[in-house]
Amino acid sequence: MLRFLLNDREVALEGPAPHATLLDHLRLAERLCGTKEGCAEGDCGACTVLVGRPSGEDGAGDGTSGAMRYEPANACIRLLPSLHACHVVTVEALAAGGSLHPVQNAMVACHGSQCGFCTPGIVMALYAHWREGGGQDRAALETTLQGNLCRCTGYAPILEAAARALAEGGQEADPLTARAEETARRLRSMAAGRLTVEGADGTAILPADEDDLAAVLAERPGVTIVSGATDIGVWTAKDFREISPAVFIGHLPRLAAITPEDGGLCVGAAASYAALLPWIDARHPWLSAYWRRIGGPQIRAAGTIGGNLATASPIGDTPPPLMVLGATVTLRSAEGRRRLPVESFITGYRKTALRPAEFIESIHLPDPAPDRIHTVSKISKRRDEDISSLSAAFVLRLAEGRVAEASIAFGGMAATPGRATALEAWLPGRPWTLETASAAAGPLAEDFAPISDARASAGYRAAVARNLVIRAWAETAGEVARLEAHAAG
Repeated sequence: MLRFLLNDREVALEGPAPHATLLDHLRLAERLCGTKEGCAEGDCGACTVLVGRPSGEDGAGDGTSGAMRYEPANACIRLLPSLHACHVVTVEALAAGGSLHPVQNAMVACHGSQCGFCTPGIVMALYAHWREGGGQDRAALETTLQGNLCRCTGYAPILEAAARALAEGGQEADPLTARAEETARRLRSMAAGRLTVEGADGTAILPADEDDLAAVLAERPGVTIVSGATDIGVWTAKDFREISPAVFIGHLPRLAAITPEDGGLCVGAAASYAALLPWIDARHPWLSAYWRRIGGPQIRAAGTIGGNLATASPIGDTPPPLMVLGATVTLRSAEGRRRLPVESFITGYRKTALRPAEFIESIHLPDPAPDRIHTVSKISKRRDEDISSLSAAFVLRLAEGRVAEASIAFGGMAATPGRATALEAWLPGRPWTLETASAAAGPLAEDFAPISDARASAGYRAAVARNLVIRAWAETAGEVARLEAHAAG
């Protein structure tokens, strides 16, 4: 039986479909209609709720909330089976005692709501930020609201309300914090062994641990593996795709662990973008701004590195930088493990090297070499909360102002993200100058023959790809002096 906490009570469900969403359950079964349906694809944030797990159970560390760690989530693509032994908090819980929450008070005082449709989702996103004592500066607040669209009020009063609520504080009196130990105990009592949920509309399986996951896949090769569901949730909500039997893995702590290893990081396949972000800031600052353009906080809290690779999308955000860093993936089954370079893992459009009973266990992310320059770009129709039209990552080693080695990868330029091998072969020996970057258009044209689709035309992609090489030079020209100083000792 699927069990989770909803605000202040336990919910037990006999056989929910593997594709059933939290949003539908809240609105149709629980009649908690403060959580709105807008886009049904994790894009607008009107359905934002908080989802909590006991701290440390997802590889993300102890967080700042004591025994529990809460993150914002899009209820429209959060599949019900993934909530086993979790705590779901909706906007109704914030004023359960009859008084508005400080975030809600601030929204009223600052006139942060007009039609009100998006307001509950915005309140929940700000509540998540407020609970963690997040930054009050404009950039931090805008990042918090990346995943929430407001079509009529405008963001100025909402940002003012967010800053006001944070300035007034009061987090120590927050009921979630006060009840954290008790909530964690209740949730831990729900999790025991493999859970199989079978109903008229399909089967969902939650393995007991990573070894059990390998056993499940050996028993049922070809099942749908679900982690953050930021892609699969859209399949089911928009395309009504069948995913049963589905194996959910977001609750497996070892699969979400992030651990330092010699020369880099071992990143569990179920580690989220949000969990990896502090490591990115510390070890790969060249990726920090890029990483914050992957969805909004709700998507970054749910989406996983392994999932982004496994979908094999031509516009996935992580493959280009992973390729140029020389990252590898470890694939596991009941038969053992094998390791592949990321560029060999993706074999075609939406195709990978995974065998029927295999899963991605981890990604090995090398640290950036100090004698190289790194840069990455993402082009999209919106700056925030949007998929790529194309992306590019560059790692170059220079010697005496000339390119000695080049590792360059593009996404969105072909059926799969891939290396620009002709450009990589052409650059060595040439000076890293504007003239060289401009002349790179020739070999780049040998690497890719882009197509036109809803995101961009072929001509646009080809022109922007050429410009991204020039941009890479412009962003790294100042690094030449640093590298020369490093080479000199």
